[in-house]
Amino acid sequence: MELVERYIYAVTQKVASAQKDDIAKELRGLIEDMLEEKTQGGAVTQRDIEAVLMELGSPKELAERYRGTKKHLIGPELFDSYLLVLKIVLVTAAIVVASVFVIQIIFDPTAILEHFIDFIISVVTGLPTAFGWTTIWFAIIERFSNITEKDLKFDEDWTPKDLPAIPQKGNIPRSEPIVGIIIYTVLLLFFTFSSNYFGVWLFQDGFTGTIPFINEDANVLFLLFIVIIFGFGILKEVMKIIYRRWNVQIVVFTLLLNTVALLAVIYIIMQPDFWNPDFMEQLVQHNVLTARSDAFRTVDTIWNGLTLWVPIIFAIGLVWDVVDGLFKVKKSRR
Repeated sequence: MELVERYIYAVTQKVASAQKDDIAKELRGLIEDMLEEKTQGGAVTQRDIEAVLMELGSPKELAERYRGTKKHLIGPELFDSYLLVLKIVLVTAAIVVASVFVIQIIFDPTAILEHFIDFIISVVTGLPTAFGWTTIWFAIIERFSNITEKDLKFDEDWTPKDLPAIPQKGNIPRSEPIVGIIIYTVLLLFFTFSSNYFGVWLFQDGFTGTIPFINEDANVLFLLFIVIIFGFGILKEVMKIIYRRWNVQIVVFTLLLNTVALLAVIYIIMQPDFWNPDFMEQLVQHNVLTARSDAFRTVDTIWNGLTLWVPIIFAIGLVWDVVDGLFKVKKSRR
């Protein structure tokens, strides 16, 4: 009866979570009744099971009848994962925005009104943006997955042999992608709303400002690329939540996203106006370094080498991400 369980699983994956158990119970009873009627109490053969399942129709078609609708932006198969990721992103976004507001007040309490206005703007723009992008990514995944599923062929072409196997318990701990989503969300929000804090912090009787690493006069396009890179990272973690097991699809998806991210990083880093052109001079002006000192020359060497080393370090990390995925796929098949 493995084929029956695979059929029930395929149907219930396409309905809302609240309906899964009831539909599975009802469908199992219906199939048993149809088999008993077909065999008249005799032995049930594989051919009998296939004939009954063909009579019921494809899992997609039957699930649509249970749902009573055929159109959705994010279908039942992904909806639970969508809600989980949406909660993580929204809660993380709210915490980050609130934390930035508190830190700004601590460092500069005299400008509390200005910080409060920035906080309101961040809430009004940040949370809807997080909601929108999360929904868009899942809608894209929904369309992509619908195209690739075997049982979405034309009804007359469907056979029980097309039923996917019931997946085993996942070998990707749920905590792993959740932590990844939180980290990427924090970085995305930081660069979107607080990139001015990305630099050397200055303290003199309290926080007095930042010497930025990035050129503030030409960073709008660059920050867009950075946001896209972190968005790809979130999407990669989302795929882990959806698949729950390491497989070739996740590794290939990771490879594609990492390649795009690396090309974006190389493009950004190689632009001459990406970095703050006055960084070294500002360090001297604020007495962080003394001109022509050994420390100054060391920092200057590191600063000028960032264009080379940042893409190399980033590439090593992305390559390892793919290689580690391949090892985990191999391990999961043992």
